[in-house]
Amino acid sequence: SSGINAEYGSGQYTYKIYHLEQKVPTWIKAIAPTGSLHIHEEAWNAYPFCKTVLTNPGYMNESFKLSITTWHKPGNKGLENVHTLNAKQLQMREVVPIDIVNDYVKSSDYKKEFDPSLHGLTAGKDADGQLWMEKADPVMTCYKLVEIEFRWKFIGGKVETFIGDAERRLFTNFHRQLYCTHSQWGDMTMEDIRRIENETKSKLDEIRNQGNVQGSAAE
Repeated sequence: SSGINAEYGSGQYTYKIYHLEQKVPTWIKAIAPTGSLHIHEEAWNAYPFCKTVLTNPGYMNESFKLSITTWHKPGNKGLENVHTLNAKQLQMREVVPIDIVNDYVKSSDYKKEFDPSLHGLTAGKDADGQLWMEKADPVMTCYKLVEIEFRWKFIGGKVETFIGDAERRLFTNFHRQLYCTHSQWGDMTMEDIRRIENETKSKLDEIRNQGNVQGSAAE
């Protein structure tokens, strides 16, 4: 529960380091100094609230910060300011809806087994002219607040746009997979989850040491 505000309840704190040299576009690799692509992640999980903060303390220090704050709320959208932003923040905010069934998915990301339209959700509008989320019961909306700071002259805006696009792609693909596999994890206990986390960490460490790249690469 370390680091979780009492307002949100107790939960789990994790600290991870990501090695991104082979995960970013060529133009970023060309200008990125050695060590600058090691990203540190702190995460506080107190479902239905969670927060993730990514930094680069080894090189950029205070010049880079990516913060993702999440609230999971019942119902189909509709909450205007779930993150209690002030007036200035609301002016800066861009609302980006994500529909796991109907949103565009890159051909390189598409997997039939993770297509919600093949797992009970109707693509497009149904015979009554409604989208799947307007009829789903129960339904939950995941509200994510993504805050990006990249304070480098000349390329800061381009990198912030790149990160924003990458986050949307990640959220779309992840939640498509999450829905399509819910029968596999819905009955898991916390002990089951911790065991899988430990197994995954060991596998990722082995893959990284061997130099094999897996997962999504940025474009």
